[in-house]
Amino acid sequence: MDLNIIWFALVGILFTGYAMLDGFDLGVGALHLFVKKDEHRRLMLNSIGPVWDGNEVWLVVGGGALFAAFPEAYATVFSGFYLPFMLLLVCLIFRAVAIEFRSKEAWTWWRKMWDVAFSIASVVGALLIGVAMGNIVRGIPLGPDFEFSGSVLDLLNPYALLMGVTTVLLFMMHGAIYVSMKTEGELQEIVRSWIPRLIGLFLAAYFLFNIYTLIEVPWVLETVRGRPWVFAVVALNVLMVLNIPRQIHKGREFGAFLSSCISMALMMATFGLTYFPYMVLSNPDLANSLTIYNAASTQKTLGIMLTIALIGVPLVLTYTVCIYYIFRGKVTLTKHSY
Repeated sequence: MDLNIIWFALVGILFTGYAMLDGFDLGVGALHLFVKKDEHRRLMLNSIGPVWDGNEVWLVVGGGALFAAFPEAYATVFSGFYLPFMLLLVCLIFRAVAIEFRSKEAWTWWRKMWDVAFSIASVVGALLIGVAMGNIVRGIPLGPDFEFSGSVLDLLNPYALLMGVTTVLLFMMHGAIYVSMKTEGELQEIVRSWIPRLIGLFLAAYFLFNIYTLIEVPWVLETVRGRPWVFAVVALNVLMVLNIPRQIHKGREFGAFLSSCISMALMMATFGLTYFPYMVLSNPDLANSLTIYNAASTQKTLGIMLTIALIGVPLVLTYTVCIYYIFRGKVTLTKHSY
């Protein structure tokens, strides 16, 4: 039993859970200003109101797992991406504050101010997540001591920014599907009309990103040639995305949302299958890269932490399932709503 591979998969699963769950929260925020009625904006806020904070638990658990299992990779990424991660943290804080404060007063200017804050924080947060992922795929300059040797401006390269835009569109599509599932009436019809266009925009950005990857990151093509099953995962991912409008047309919003979740899991699986065994790729000097072996904790630590994870992760999963079960059904506004 290779504990390093197990932890590589477990960290990937945890971050996939975060992408699927908090992804629609960020997507709802990105779409928030596209609806004009105060009632519709409140419905959108209350669709994620009971779950958004629980969804962020997956980010905390994923970060903790990365720190415990691959401390060298954690140190390199968090020191190299320090400013973007701090900005991401600010976005997550402002999003939370906007959700809580927005409906505390009925003043128009007050609600508009927090609406803008909520939307900007969501868009920038999603963009930063994508930019970070884009740089991980492309590789970052690392020295022999595995320290990041570039600058913040190096992280804002066209490839990473394209990944950021693709991520924003993915989360917007995911968020629109979630709102369509959780609402009814006029707002549901409005959001349903957005979904085909959002799917088209996302697929266009997704294909453009993959083409750019073959040009900018040639090692990916070489790796995939040796792992042909990756093509099957990519094809299944596209089919899942194309199944979304079919499910929406048949009035199966939950089926559409499930298809969106599966497609996001398949995208993360594509990344993991292609990137393995690297944790942080060094570009241009591949010899300085961090792998699941030279970035890992000791075998004893991995074994102890695996026992803890086998206890803790099911608890987080159980909590998540319970929350979604309790707050299932369509959103309605009451005096206690946001």
